[in-house]
Amino acid sequence: MKNIRNTFLVLMLGSWLSSCHDLSVPVVTQLTPEIFPQTAQQFVQAAGPTYNAFRGSFAVEYFFMQSISTDESIMPARGGNWYDNGRYEQHHKHSWTPDNAHVAGTWNWLTSTISTSNQNIFLIEKAPESAAKLTSIAELRTMRAICLFIMMDLWGNVPLTTTFGDATPATLKPRTEVFAFIEKEIKESIPNLDPAVGQSTYGRPNLYTAYALLAKMYMNAEVYTGTPRWNDAISACDQVINSGKYALESDYRKMFFVDNGPQIKEFIFAIPYDASAPNGLMFYARYSLPRSLRAKFSLNHTPSAPMSTLPEYYAHFNDPNDVRNRQWITGKQYLYNGSPVIVKTTKQGYDEDYAGADKGAAIDYHVELTPEVIIKKPASFDTGNDEKSWNMGYRNNKFYADSTSATRNQNNDVPFLRYSDILLLKAEAILRGGAATGGQTALSLSNQVRTIRKAAIWTNVTLEDIYSERCRELAWETWHRNDMIRFGKFEGKWGVKTDTDVRKRIFPIPTGAIQLNPLLKQNPGY
Repeated sequence: MKNIRNTFLVLMLGSWLSSCHDLSVPVVTQLTPEIFPQTAQQFVQAAGPTYNAFRGSFAVEYFFMQSISTDESIMPARGGNWYDNGRYEQHHKHSWTPDNAHVAGTWNWLTSTISTSNQNIFLIEKAPESAAKLTSIAELRTMRAICLFIMMDLWGNVPLTTTFGDATPATLKPRTEVFAFIEKEIKESIPNLDPAVGQSTYGRPNLYTAYALLAKMYMNAEVYTGTPRWNDAISACDQVINSGKYALESDYRKMFFVDNGPQIKEFIFAIPYDASAPNGLMFYARYSLPRSLRAKFSLNHTPSAPMSTLPEYYAHFNDPNDVRNRQWITGKQYLYNGSPVIVKTTKQGYDEDYAGADKGAAIDYHVELTPEVIIKKPASFDTGNDEKSWNMGYRNNKFYADSTSATRNQNNDVPFLRYSDILLLKAEAILRGGAATGGQTALSLSNQVRTIRKAAIWTNVTLEDIYSERCRELAWETWHRNDMIRFGKFEGKWGVKTDTDVRKRIFPIPTGAIQLNPLLKQNPGY
């Protein structure tokens, strides 16, 4: 699904929607039956602005908040680069403030997408009644529910704004109320969502997107509401599993290549990216690849290379036969022809602390990635400015570097909900006390995943095993923070992070949002 602009082409109606950002502006456009969408494809096109909006910051600010705040990744300054007012340092140390740019950017992205969904729903509701209209509205309500779910997960109490044109300042609704609203929205949408899987629904919520989202909500219900709902999670998982429409892919790496799309049997809901599209940035290789590997991957840009994993996370990749190990770039680096990757530098260029008389002597450095990330300059969260420092930390290349793009933007689609996740969620729910169904056990479900990933088969399974399996399976897919909180690990120590404040399980409401609407009350601890 690389032609996003063709798939979600914005017609006259959609263009008008995307240009309206002020919810208090009265609707004065003369709408007639001639410009209302009528066919299924026209409804898809009319809803295009919502999908364009959702794609915007998912793989940038939101990804940073979900990943760098955990032991999955760290993004230190390297030689003074990438400090950016300490925003990445704050994520690592859990010292973020209401002025953190990623916190504000993600809030604005989600509230804007919700607003766009409200606009789309408002106009589509005026179209003549048809099955296509009902499906379109159900899809948009589900998209809005996804955005609200992310907001609830990140901030706890959030506004519930669902009416286009309502200029009343929004107040924060309790997390339990938001949870109940999202659940109601999804359940009311289910009867009208399309059960089709593949090209015809790719990039939009189908019936199983709704059930998968419910499974995610129910798995974290104890975190969100104080009440566990393991059996409800299992029931939602079963709706996906028993449909028979999804399967585990035999080639793990291929799922995340630049040519992925609706043919991937594990993708329940994925976000299509097009490197040439005017919005929606997907930069994973830019952040993760070492600078020295530009030629190896035939890239049209030099990677920035600040982002790596931490030894605490990489320790989960402990089975040498597991194909998921191949998503990592580790150790000495070689070109595909077997030649070593060489950087011409000096002895001091390799190690800036080297002070010998021959510090300027030229050397050929065989690039080697090392596991530890050492912050040599704590005041600036900096590893240093030499080859040794730039190559600290193993790098993730799951979303394979894109040599087809003329820019640093990538064409890899990014999954939000995936079938293997559903299998592991059901296994976990059973271990936590839910009733096994369909002859499946926590052991059989987890081994189903491990078998196809070429990992050793388990003879027994614990919750700690499931946690590690989720680390291996879902690295770089924006779920690790969610998992760490549910497993009680988010207050742990990794890297140079020592903060154990449970209030950091939710983020501060951005300063800008409160300035615009003083009715929004700041979260505790901020």
